Amino acid sequence: MSEINDTICAVATGNNPGAISVIRVSGKDAKEIVSKNFSRDLRNAESHKSYFGLFLWNGEPLDEVLITFFQTGKSYTGEETVEIACHGSRYIQEKTLSILVEAGCRLAEPGEFTKRAFINGNLDLSQAEAVADLIASSSKASHDLALRQLRGGLSNILKGLRDKLIHFASLVELELDFSEEDVEFADRKDLIVLVQNVLEYLEKTRNSFELGNAIKEGVPVAIVGAPNTGKSTLLNQLLGEERAIVSDIAGTTRDVIEETINFGGMVFRLIDTAGIRESNDTIESIGIERSKQSIEKAKIVITLADASDAKSIMEVDRWVNELKETHKQKHILKVANKKDISIGKISEQFNCISAKSGEGLEQLKEQLISSIEEGYDMQNDIILTNLRHKEAIDKTIDSLSAAHNGLISDVSGDFVAMDIRQAMFYLGSITGEISTDDLLGNIFANFCIGK
Repeated sequence: MSEINDTICAVATGNNPGAISVIRVSGKDAKEIVSKNFSRDLRNAESHKSYFGLFLWNGEPLDEVLITFFQTGKSYTGEETVEIACHGSRYIQEKTLSILVEAGCRLAEPGEFTKRAFINGNLDLSQAEAVADLIASSSKASHDLALRQLRGGLSNILKGLRDKLIHFASLVELELDFSEEDVEFADRKDLIVLVQNVLEYLEKTRNSFELGNAIKEGVPVAIVGAPNTGKSTLLNQLLGEERAIVSDIAGTTRDVIEETINFGGMVFRLIDTAGIRESNDTIESIGIERSKQSIEKAKIVITLADASDAKSIMEVDRWVNELKETHKQKHILKVANKKDISIGKISEQFNCISAKSGEGLEQLKEQLISSIEEGYDMQNDIILTNLRHKEAIDKTIDSLSAAHNGLISDVSGDFVAMDIRQAMFYLGSITGEISTDDLLGNIFANFCIGK
C-alpha cells in the first residue's frame, strides 16, 4: 500500500457506464482539492450535506454534479471525504479522475478506502473483510452472514473470549510474581473449566466453517444414481429449464453438468452426474469416474432411485449405507423418483417425487435447506465463512489445548501462561488487534478499487 497520508480518489460505483456514478475522494485535502474544480465554494460546507453545481475542466463545465461532504471522524474512512455524484459516462468518470489527480490526488489502490477505515478504527479487520463478502454475496444467506459480521457479530464474540483469556492469564502470571510466597490467586479446577468452555465454543465455531464456506460459495449438491432414474429430469425441473438432455436410452449423460439455483435464500450448485453402472464404453466410464469425484466434492448427495423398480430401491439402500460409512460428514438424501408409476409403498426413509410432473419437489427443496442448517441456529450462531479466521481459530485451539493439558498435568504456570498468551495472539489476529503489513496487504489487495 502507498503512503497513508495521501489524498486518494476512485470510482466507487464500478467503471461500467450507467445513469449515475460516484467518485470518492478521501484524505486531509479532499475538500480543498475538489473545490479547485467545483463551481461553488466548499470552504464552509457542512458534513452530510449535498451541494449541486458544475464540475469544471480548465474553467469549462464537464458535468452537472452533486457533491456530498463528510468531515473527519464522520465518514466511511474516518478521514475528510467528498463524494462526487456525476453522470455515469466512462468519459466523464475518467476525465474527473484525471482532473482530481492533476489537482493533487492519487488513484486509490484496491481496498484502500476500507483499509483506511480499519486503520482509523471505524472497522476491525474481520468487519473490513465482511465488506468484501457483502459485496460478493449472491444469496440471502451469504448476505445475512456478511452483514452480521460487518455489524460486529464475530468481533463481539471474540472480544468476550479474549477478555476471559486475558483474565485467566493475569491470574496465572500474578501467581508467578508471588511464586516464592506460595500464593494461589485462582483455583486450577476453575481455570480448567474455563478453558474447557472456551475450547468447546471454539470447536463448534471452527466446525461451522464447512457450512459457512458452502453458503458463501454455493452448496454443492451431487445428484447420483443408476442410469435412467431421472437425474437429468430432476435437474431440469429444479432449474425450470431444459439444461440436460433427457432420454429413455441409458447412459445419455456422459459428463458432469453443473448449474446454480437460488431458493430458500441459499445458492445450490446442482451437479448432474453420469449414471453409475459397470460399462465398457470408454467415454461413459470417464463420466462415471467423474460422478464419483463429484460425490467427494459435494456437501449433499441426492441418491436417486426408480420408484417403479424394486431392484433400484434396494440398490440405493445399499449405496446409502456405503456412503454413510465412507462419507460421514456428508448429508445423504434418499429420493425415489417416478412416484406416479411407483410399484407400491416406498420406505418412509425415501423422499418420493415425480421429477417429470414436479410433485414432491418443494418438500425436497425444504429437505435440502434443513440439511444445510442442521445443528446451527442461522439467526444467532456465529458461522465462519473466512478461511483465515478458521486457520486462526485452529491455532487458538491448539494453544488452548496445550494450556488445558498443562493445567491438568500441573505443569509450571510459566508454560501455561505462554500457551494462553499464544492463544490470545491468534484470536487478536482475526480482528486485527495483532496485524502485520503483509497480512493487511494480502487482505485488501483482494478488494475492488473504490472500496
